[in-house]
Amino acid sequence: MTTSATSATSATSSALLTGYRIGELTLPNRVVMAPMTRGRATADGLATASMATYYAQRATAGLIVTGGVQPSLIGQSNPGTPGLYTDEQTASWRQVTAAVHANGGRIFAQLMHGGRVSHPDTTGLRPVGPSAVPATGDVFTPTGPQPAPVPRALETDEVPEHARSYAEAARRAVDAGFDGVELHGANGYLISQFLSSNANRRTDRYGGPVRNRIRFAVEAATATVEAVGAARTGIRLSPGGTFWGVAEEDVLELYTALLGELAGLGLAYVHLEATTDEPSLLALRRAWPGTLIMNPVLPLGPKQVDREAADHWLGLGAELISFGRAYLANPDLVERLRTGAPIAPADEATYYQGGDRGYLTYSAYQHTVDQRP
Repeated sequence: MTTSATSATSATSSALLTGYRIGELTLPNRVVMAPMTRGRATADGLATASMATYYAQRATAGLIVTGGVQPSLIGQSNPGTPGLYTDEQTASWRQVTAAVHANGGRIFAQLMHGGRVSHPDTTGLRPVGPSAVPATGDVFTPTGPQPAPVPRALETDEVPEHARSYAEAARRAVDAGFDGVELHGANGYLISQFLSSNANRRTDRYGGPVRNRIRFAVEAATATVEAVGAARTGIRLSPGGTFWGVAEEDVLELYTALLGELAGLGLAYVHLEATTDEPSLLALRRAWPGTLIMNPVLPLGPKQVDREAADHWLGLGAELISFGRAYLANPDLVERLRTGAPIAPADEATYYQGGDRGYLTYSAYQHTVDQRP
């Protein structure tokens, strides 16, 4: 390796652990804890003391983004997930934000409307979506996986109400002490369904050409910015992703147009997933003038984000890197990245099972010295 190449590698390596300003927050490092569903809320969507401990344990992250939080009952996708649409839910989150802030952290709530990825057994309501097209696969319910039902297609005059639900939840999030919110526009959920060219078969102003399919995302983001400010608003996107059976036939055109509209809002960040090829992601990096959080591996794919992937994308122009599964078993992930300590594996059986085992039972790295003669 040449001296210049070595210097470049060193620069990107050190960058991960340097500070960065996002919105009105000064982050101590560029490590973001990615949103991950854990299913630890109460049956009525309240945050718990265990959730406060879980996030507080990981407060050394530059920024924490919570797992998906439903902005309405009909927006709930999975059982055991928390909400932000009642006074009781709002109050329950204050213990979480207070614990994270007491440990020196910063935390955004990810607002996730499941759209068609839901089930009446979970919410008591028929799911809604842009069109009466079911998701592919089984959805989670309180009694186990069941085939995704056919959603009810939203009427044109109903769509703005669901866009505003993100803004209403954002107001509650700020009231609960969150530093900001991230709109979940990825992974086949409601915003992603409107962007899709197969889940969205509408013929009104929300369907058909690209300019119409991006409308719902832009309206949701605009309403949220008006509610809590651009500095408190981010969005996560999965260009080209196929989660829950969505398809996008025009990835670059679609997301370039969307990023162009979002740029005018001055969002705190865009959070991209590596769901399309690198040249396309680089084109979207160039199309977005603001802060980019990059999740550099395919979500739920065979590889987890590691230091090499993080440094690679910092070198390509991302400002922040999000780590998902690596955070489950490594509450001290930032320190492990700093020292080169091993990244512990998580127990997949405990991802969603509830309870504290596999949730609060992972410890910080303990260095041991071999004292054998």
